[in-house]
Amino acid sequence: QVHLVESGGGSVQAGGSLRLSCAASGWTLSLFSFSTFSMGWFRQVPGKDREGVAGFNADGSANYADSVKGRFTVSKDNTKNTLYLQMDSLEFEDTAMYYCAVRRGGTWSSLNADAYWGQGTQVTVSS
Repeated sequence: QVHLVESGGGSVQAGGSLRLSCAASGWTLSLFSFSTFSMGWFRQVPGKDREGVAGFNADGSANYADSVKGRFTVSKDNTKNTLYLQMDSLEFEDTAMYYCAVRRGGTWSSLNADAYWGQGTQVTVSS
């Protein structure tokens, strides 16, 4: 089992920055290295489908949604079992609840109900 806790959300004006963190814990991480997990950031606005933002595949490669390329940077610290999302040049359209998810192996874009999910952190960007 893996428990995820997101933090770092808040309210910011357009053009501003936020850094989200996703701290992972649980007995599964005592058996398997965090580096063997695929992990990603997703966001959702009420009434709309969840959208993948950025993440790492289990092979260590990272990629981004087109809407955030050049503005967001995903990173991780395998020694701290923590995933990060640096969000710069925030836009009103980035307003959403942000979630992180992880699963052993695979690709981050395929994370779904069989993955571990956090409770989310709200990001609100005012124009």
